[in-house]
Amino acid sequence: MEKLLKGIAASEGIAIAKVYKLEKAKLNIKKILINDFQKEITKLEEALIKAKEQINNLKLKALKKLGEEKAAIFDAHLGILLDPELKEQVFNMIKNEKINASYAFLIISKNFQELFAQMNDPYMKERASDIKDVSERVLSILEGKEIKDLSLINQEVIILAHDLTPSETSQLNPKFVKGFVTEIGGKTSHSAIMARTLQIPAIVGIGDEIFKFKDQSQILIDGTDGILICYPDQKTKKLYQTKKEQELIFKKEEKTFKNKSSQSKDGWKTKIAANIGSPDDLVSYHNFGAEGIGLFRSEFLYMESENWPTEDEQFNAYKKVLQDLKSNLTVIRTLDIGGDKTLKYYQFPKEMNPFLGYRAIRVQLDQKKLLITQARALLRASAYGNLGINLPMIATVDEFLEVKEVFKKVENDLKKEGIKIGKYQLGIMVEIPSTVILADKFAKYSDFFSIGTNDLIQYTFAVDRMSKSVSYLYQPFNPAILKSIKTVIDSSHKYNKWTAICGEMASEEKLAPLFVGMGLDEFSMSATSVLKIRRIISKVDKKDAEKLVEKVLNLETSQQVEKILTDYLNKIL
Repeated sequence: MEKLLKGIAASEGIAIAKVYKLEKAKLNIKKILINDFQKEITKLEEALIKAKEQINNLKLKALKKLGEEKAAIFDAHLGILLDPELKEQVFNMIKNEKINASYAFLIISKNFQELFAQMNDPYMKERASDIKDVSERVLSILEGKEIKDLSLINQEVIILAHDLTPSETSQLNPKFVKGFVTEIGGKTSHSAIMARTLQIPAIVGIGDEIFKFKDQSQILIDGTDGILICYPDQKTKKLYQTKKEQELIFKKEEKTFKNKSSQSKDGWKTKIAANIGSPDDLVSYHNFGAEGIGLFRSEFLYMESENWPTEDEQFNAYKKVLQDLKSNLTVIRTLDIGGDKTLKYYQFPKEMNPFLGYRAIRVQLDQKKLLITQARALLRASAYGNLGINLPMIATVDEFLEVKEVFKKVENDLKKEGIKIGKYQLGIMVEIPSTVILADKFAKYSDFFSIGTNDLIQYTFAVDRMSKSVSYLYQPFNPAILKSIKTVIDSSHKYNKWTAICGEMASEEKLAPLFVGMGLDEFSMSATSVLKIRRIISKVDKKDAEKLVEKVLNLETSQQVEKILTDYLNKIL
């Protein structure tokens, strides 16, 4: 008999498939008195090291599959894992009570989970699931239990689970996992955010009745309205099939934009490029009709290597992408390492705040050999396509001019060696407020600007977006950020240069009309968002959008801005 349940709509879409109940290996951890507490402490330290390796591997996969914004959750997981207070409490419990490491870690991690679960703030409540994710990993390692690999699912299913951790969600293959439903959770949970990135329908916070459904029984989920129907009858299937067809018409309309140029209703043209992490991502680039690569994150070549990648190794990777894109511009960002991105073969200096310290171009200017090696590989590859080179974390004009001199010298050296060099552009990432303030000065020397909105927001508001206490200050709709973006665009146009946005804001639907009004030259985003944004741009009248910009920049709060942009989007679609 048909049964309907209502939960929280977390990721839109409709799916019908068989139930796959996610049952995890039970950890039956008991308190055991021990004589050698040092042995237990060593055992825990080894488990923490192994957990760190696993989380780093998950982060690397998520960076390539989901992008920097979504992969940042694993930085939070590493923060929990390495939290000195958590570690100290567990060590003290082992030592003082002479008990086994597993039991001590279970009790202390549960205390931390309960602390967050009891908070009133929904965001803080949901962070308890991150602590649970990390603690389950450590406890599984300590107890020698295997962690289920959801990437091995090879038939069409809808997963039912108490909760899905970020680690588990990042493994899902949309080809087989058609959706998921969880007993607990909220729309802002990390698993919900990842589901939206993977374009998998999802419902969360639906309650424990889902566990009454049998494996292999058929269910239907509507992630747009948060509805689950078990044993749907033919009438219901037909109704939702019609709804799904309507959604497919919408998606089909998006697909008609694959081979079209990105232009507004009244003919103003821009470009929509894709962000990639390696040459393997070119499949997605072609599938969604991007008009270039706006951000090739070269750091993945370094993070996946066992040692500093050689000039030839880098050259071959860059050449492959440039040849594939032919005349379309490929913008490659030079090594952006440090902060949250580490290397297994290099030890960064210990710093109070690594995000404000030794990272990105600062490392290469200090260790010029690294910059010269990468510059040689890039300039050699320039002969095989249309190359843009993007420098991260540039804070002063002097820094940029110093890097520019290095590239000029490398270019001269290569020519003396008889190596052909193609034309290339040298631009900068705009992600530091000082660069925004002096944008008109930088524009005299830089060939283009690429605004990294993720970091620009953090540095403008002095906020770590992964910090629970100040997360409310991470405000992409704030007029301060929007005025900064317009300043950069206007400064580049003053000198006949161009500006791109390559952070998460580029794929935000509500902001697309505003960026049209500002005259943004290039949007760069995850390839899966290209058609969605191109379709929206096609509905926008440029002159109308310019008036929208004037109105928005006179507002005072993020809430005011978001309301006006939401109303505008609803009006044109």
